[in-house]
Amino acid sequence: MQREGDSFIVEVNDYVNRSTAVVPSFGFSSTFKNAGLLGSDTVRAGDTLSLIIWENTDNSLLAGAGGNSTPLSGIQVDAQGFIFVPYAGRLKAAGNTPDEIRELITNRLKDQTPDPQVQVTREAGDGATVVLAGAVGAGGVAPIERPTRTLATMLASVGGVSIEPETAQVTVTRGNKSEMIWYQDLFDFPQMDIALRNGDRIYVDTDSRAFTALGATGQGRIDFPTQTISVVEALALVGGLSSIAADPTGIFIFRNEREEIANQVLGRDDLIGAQRMIYMLDLTRPNAIFTARDFVVRDQDTVYVTEAPFNQWNKAIAAATGSLNAINTLNASGQTLAGTQ
Repeated sequence: MQREGDSFIVEVNDYVNRSTAVVPSFGFSSTFKNAGLLGSDTVRAGDTLSLIIWENTDNSLLAGAGGNSTPLSGIQVDAQGFIFVPYAGRLKAAGNTPDEIRELITNRLKDQTPDPQVQVTREAGDGATVVLAGAVGAGGVAPIERPTRTLATMLASVGGVSIEPETAQVTVTRGNKSEMIWYQDLFDFPQMDIALRNGDRIYVDTDSRAFTALGATGQGRIDFPTQTISVVEALALVGGLSSIAADPTGIFIFRNEREEIANQVLGRDDLIGAQRMIYMLDLTRPNAIFTARDFVVRDQDTVYVTEAPFNQWNKAIAAATGSLNAINTLNASGQTLAGTQ
């Protein structure tokens, strides 16, 4: 078996394109996607409730003399999800709607006072919230309310993302589990617009992938402007190929290729670990532009463009003559020779 360390030079063709066309695939697991929407009226630990209890009797349990209604405000749902109501006792509030809590209280009181009527409302307070950070319009802690129960609506409520949507990545951390999605996928794939949960942390950041360009082209580290780019697009990002300086027959992509892809490309099964691959393109061949258009550049690739033979010769003449422009040197030499004849 052959382990990592060797380099393989592979000429790019349609088969190589199909074998290497691997792009980042993000998305939420079924655990995240199958979580149902939090009901907008569902009471949770930390919420604050207000009650009004009416009693159909002159000798009421709760109301003072001459009254038959009792307001109870500022009732905090404790960390275990319970509240305490006089004469009704300790009741489970979290996970129930105000109407369901009303029924619980009514059933507890009806044996002690005739035909009690109960009204339950949830006050604004410490209910379910999420934390938003990173490249969002307005970060911070935001409540989960009826209009903001899903990821897309929550992001929209704070002004969306503050970076290019094409390269924005959204990470949701729930408990000790983090999952990522492309921002645009929230709108292209509705099933990815997951329901939020109390305590979710939402972080938006730009795509950190980049490739390096070397040789007879614009050089440097280039960030990915879109989710996928091809060799043709990569060359365009660095200014294209110079008709004088670049050799279109020598376009190379250097990459540490994953074991399974390297084995498939080379038609082998004995390669172990990441392999150093050098993919070669000759843009002067028929259909080569189409092949280059379909070859996917990946994170950390190095795109190298060789120099044209004329440019190499020009540099050699310049080095020998001390001139920065071999053509000018030749022109000057030609004029000198002509003047001596």
